[in-house]
Amino acid sequence: MKTKVNEISLKYRGNFKMKEAPKITSAEKASEVIYQSWDKDRIGIQESFKVLLLNNANKVKGIYEVSIGGIAGTLVDVRILFGVILKSLTTSVILVHNHPSGNLKPSQADKMLTQKIKTACKYFDINLLDHLILNPDGEYYSFADEGML
Repeated sequence: MKTKVNEISLKYRGNFKMKEAPKITSAEKASEVIYQSWDKDRIGIQESFKVLLLNNANKVKGIYEVSIGGIAGTLVDVRILFGVILKSLTTSVILVHNHPSGNLKPSQADKMLTQKIKTACKYFDINLLDHLILNPDGEYYSFADEGML
């Protein structure tokens, strides 16, 4: 009898060449790219956590929504985050989440999660370039720019 198992895969959707992908050169550029892709009907209502997946040239390979939460928070499963990062052979990442309240100040939970992910990144030789917090107006807070990475 033949044993059956499920195949696990990751796929990219889109029909553009990597030379056309945006290159991330600053927190401002990263915030522009991610804000353009954010659902504007939800950014002021629900907190979400996303990751920008980058190649060696800091070009965006893709954006993955890790979690969608409630008004004041979202639960991030680090195993799912790294499953996507590793399966996509990503070399650098930028973490992004929104604060529907408009307050850009990182919470203690935001700081702790960032440090947890930063530690995990070191084990896999993944560069954690930044963690951005967006508000509904497109303004951002950058952990890297504020010296918190």
